[in-house]
Amino acid sequence: MAFDNESFEEEENFAEMFAASEKQQETSRIVEGEIVEIQEDENRALVGVGDKLEGIVSLDEIRGEDGELKFGTGDKIKVMVMGYYNERPKISYKKVLEQQKTIDFIDAHKDNFEELIIEGVITKKNRGGYVVEADDVSFFMPRSLAAFKDSDEVVGRKIKAQVVKIDEAENSIVVSRRKLFNEERKKKKEIIDKLMEDDTIVEGVIKKITSYGMFVDVGGVDGLVHYNEISYKGPVNPSKLYKEGDTVTVKAISYDKDKRHLSLSIKAVQEDPWAEVESELDEGDTITVTVSNIEAYGVFVDLGNDIEGFLHISEITWNKNVKNPNDYLTVGEEIDVEVIEINPKTHKLRVSLKRLLPKPFDEFSKKYNEGDVVTGTVTSLTDFGAFVRIDGVEGLLHNQDVSWDKNVKCKDILKSGDEVEVKIAKINAEDQKISLNRKTLLESPIDKFATTHKINSVVTGTIRDIKEFGVFVSLEDGVDALIRDEDLSPLVKEELEIGQKIEAAIAIIDTRRDRIRLSVKKLDYIKNQALLEEINDNQSHSLGDLIKDKFK
Repeated sequence: MAFDNESFEEEENFAEMFAASEKQQETSRIVEGEIVEIQEDENRALVGVGDKLEGIVSLDEIRGEDGELKFGTGDKIKVMVMGYYNERPKISYKKVLEQQKTIDFIDAHKDNFEELIIEGVITKKNRGGYVVEADDVSFFMPRSLAAFKDSDEVVGRKIKAQVVKIDEAENSIVVSRRKLFNEERKKKKEIIDKLMEDDTIVEGVIKKITSYGMFVDVGGVDGLVHYNEISYKGPVNPSKLYKEGDTVTVKAISYDKDKRHLSLSIKAVQEDPWAEVESELDEGDTITVTVSNIEAYGVFVDLGNDIEGFLHISEITWNKNVKNPNDYLTVGEEIDVEVIEINPKTHKLRVSLKRLLPKPFDEFSKKYNEGDVVTGTVTSLTDFGAFVRIDGVEGLLHNQDVSWDKNVKCKDILKSGDEVEVKIAKINAEDQKISLNRKTLLESPIDKFATTHKINSVVTGTIRDIKEFGVFVSLEDGVDALIRDEDLSPLVKEELEIGQKIEAAIAIIDTRRDRIRLSVKKLDYIKNQALLEEINDNQSHSLGDLIKDKFK
C-alpha cells in the first residue's frame, strides 16, 4: 500500500488513540519524590510524592548494572505518576528514564527522520496498533502500517520499521513496517534492474555458506552463487575456498520474479578457460596434471588453468580389479595422462593414465608362448570357469579344461586367491584373450586306460547317451567311448536303450586326441574268426556239430 496523506491521517488518529490509552485516570505526570523507606524483604521502596501520599517503586527499577541500589532513604528521585490503585499512586522511575530517552530521541531526529529505521521488539498490542520498544524508547505502530495478519501472534517479535512521524507535543513517535517494506522492495528492484544490465559486475560480501552455494549481499540484496557458478572446474565445495565475510566479485545471471530469487556467478566474471582448451588441446594429446581429488569412482585432476579433468577408475591401470584409486594415486601428485575426450558443450574433459602405460597383454605375448606351463592366481570364479592372473594378465580356465572328470567345475575345487598351475592353451592376439588348461597337466584317464587295454580288447560298458551318429558308452574309471552307427552291426540301434550293458571291441585308442572308439561289428568279426580257428583245431567234430553247439 502506498504511503499517502490518508495514511498520515490514520496515523494521527491512531497516535491520539495510543496517547489516550497511555493515560489512566488522570494525565501521567512527572514529580520529584523522596524515598521514605526501603523494604528489602519486599523488594520495594516507598516514595513520597506529595499530599502525604506514598507510591511504591520496585527496587529492580533503581538498581545499577552492578546490582547495587542507586538511591537510599531520604534521596530525591523523579518518578512518573500514572494513576492510582486503591488510593495509592501508581509510580515508576523507569518510565521517567524511558520518557527522557524518548524526548532525547525526538530532539535528535525531529528534523531528519524521513529515512530513519529502528529495530525493536513489540511489547504491547492495543486497539489502535502496537507499542514497539528499541533502546528503551517507545514507538507506536498503527495496525494499518504493521503489515501483520490479524491472527499473527506478534508480542515479543523483533521487527524493523521506518519512522514516519514525530509529534513533540504528544511526545510520540510513529513508525511503519509497511513503508519500510515498500522502500526496501523499491530499492531492491532498482538494484536488481541495475545488476541485470549487460556486463554489470559488482562486489558483494558473503553472508552465508551452505553445501549448495553461497549467499552474497550485493548492495543490500542477497543473491545465491550456486556451487556450479563458483569455478569452471565444475561443482566445488565453497567452504574450502571462502569464508563468511569475504568480498567476492560477481555478476547477476538470472532473476526469478515469482520466487524473488537472484542468481549470481563468480565464474561468469572470469575468462572462460575452455576457450584455451578448445584451441590448444586435441584428443590423444599427453599433458601433465595434478591430482586434486580422489573419489571411489575415479580421480579429478587439475590442468592448472582452473579446469579439472576426470580420470575414471577404469582408466587408471590395465588391472581390471581396481577397488580403490587411493591404492594408485595421491592428492597433489603430478602425473602424465592422455586426453581421451573433450566436450566443450558440457565442459567435460576425460583423461587416461593407463593408455600411457605398457599393455600387459603385449608384455605377456612377448614373454610367453602357447604350450608354456605357468603358475597363476585365481582372481574370480564364474559359472563357466575361473579367471587366473598371470603377470598382470587374466586368462580363462574353462570348466571343461579344469579336470578330466566332466562333472567337476572350477568352483568345486578352486577359490579366489588360490595358486594354480596351468598350461597356456591359446593366445588370441586379436581379441586379447588367453585360454588356459589344467587337466592336460594331470594324468588322462585314457592314458591310464591305454596301459591296461589294447586294440581289439573286448570290453563291456553302459550306454550313456544315444546320438544321431552313434552311441556313447561309459567304461571303467570314468572313461567314455564312442560306437559309431556303422560299427553297431549286428545290433539294431533302435532297440538300444540308455543304461543298457553293451559289449564291444576296442577299435581305436587315441591318447593325443583323448578319445576311444569301440566296435560291435569288429567284436562280431573277432568272435567269428575265433570260431573258425576252433573248427580248424578240432577235426574230430564235424563243422555242423560245432556250429550247432555254438548256437545252442
